[in-house]
Amino acid sequence: MYRIVSAGPTDQLPEALRRGLEHCRLGEWENGLYFLGKIAEAGRTGLPGTFYSYLGYGIARCQGRTAEGLKLCRHAVKIEFYDLDNWVNLARTALLDDNRGEAVRAVTRGLKVDRNNHELQALYVELGIRRSPVLRFLSRSNLLNLILGKIRSQIFGTRTDV
Repeated sequence: MYRIVSAGPTDQLPEALRRGLEHCRLGEWENGLYFLGKIAEAGRTGLPGTFYSYLGYGIARCQGRTAEGLKLCRHAVKIEFYDLDNWVNLARTALLDDNRGEAVRAVTRGLKVDRNNHELQALYVELGIRRSPVLRFLSRSNLLNLILGKIRSQIFGTRTDV
């Protein structure tokens, strides 16, 4: 379901981290958080961004601590910008926090890294992200934008460009 893009080979990760990420990817969040929590308690440094990403989404999802989860997911993106798991988890955590704007930004920025990522594409469709208005200085509901938007969609289709 998920993949590590920039964290390197999983055999180089500590056993607890490898098992924690594996459980999280399988949807076994309680077990995954157990292992990731052990690492957090140990105070290890130099951990990959996926650790913070999955820990952040996990505590937001299972424990309702969305503000803390968002901080961890944002940190993960800063550490490993090109790891798509970090963008997916940031978007999902933002949705749990009812922060649709941040979720949209995370999905669009993640798709700029890899347009073919299935999880980000699914979130894109789920969020219903729309193109920006043709004339950005006018409101989306302005008649001129509505007409030009229909013409644009007829010419270029309804697929949005990220």
